[in-house]
Amino acid sequence: MNGKIAIQGIKGSYHHEVADQLFGTATSLEECLSFDALVDAVTAGIAPIGVMALENSIAGSIIPNYALIDKNNLHIVAEAYICIEHQLMALPNTQISEIIEVASHPMALLQCKDFFVTHPHIKLIEDADTAEVAQRIAKKQLRGFGAIASKTAAELYGLDIVAPNIHSISNNTTRFVVVKTSPETSDGIDKASLKFILDHKRGSLAAVLNVLSDCKLNLTKIQSMPVVETPWKYSFFVDVTFDEVAFYTKAIKLLEIMTESLKVLGTYKNKLAK
Repeated sequence: MNGKIAIQGIKGSYHHEVADQLFGTATSLEECLSFDALVDAVTAGIAPIGVMALENSIAGSIIPNYALIDKNNLHIVAEAYICIEHQLMALPNTQISEIIEVASHPMALLQCKDFFVTHPHIKLIEDADTAEVAQRIAKKQLRGFGAIASKTAAELYGLDIVAPNIHSISNNTTRFVVVKTSPETSDGIDKASLKFILDHKRGSLAAVLNVLSDCKLNLTKIQSMPVVETPWKYSFFVDVTFDEVAFYTKAIKLLEIMTESLKVLGTYKNKLAK
């Protein structure tokens, strides 16, 4: 495809793997070491498309990313799910007994905590990006240091996998979304991401949920977030799937009446196995 893809992290990161999966290995990447930088790259037109993680099957939602998408008026145009397989890697010919420190993204450390309980001699350090740590170890030839990253990172930076698949739970899946500054219209949509704010009165959320059910929409995600300007008021981010667009259209018309404000963050194809 034409144009860069903004990702969180560098080549070898899980975001890189998703970009390859969606757009092909020849894609040009805009590497960003934070989600804020990723959003800035998309909104500034440096990269017309961004790929960002939104939730993990173990650790839950990445709540700040919902706010970033909303605040910057980005549109979700696609989603992807990948199984996260964490590898412990180090310079070639390194034994695990020689590793004194392992650095990685906090989420990766959390997802591998059971492994490191059995290796108490290793100090764990939080860092910005999984693949960036692997790159640093290779570039600076840091003997005795390890990274938790993907197989792709080990291959790219010439590191040995000292211990494979060290994540605590085998079914460790992360959901990524593709964001743009403008929506896309495409056939076959069967999923939508919405944000709404309700009046602070009894039964308002229950009434909305009843409408979704009556319109034959399946609620697959609901996440609340405080409205900063109004204490004790909440916005709700929800994902819904549907079999027919007509069901979704009917629900939107009703929600526009029932909610204080309603925003469609994106409509796209549901990629999670049904």
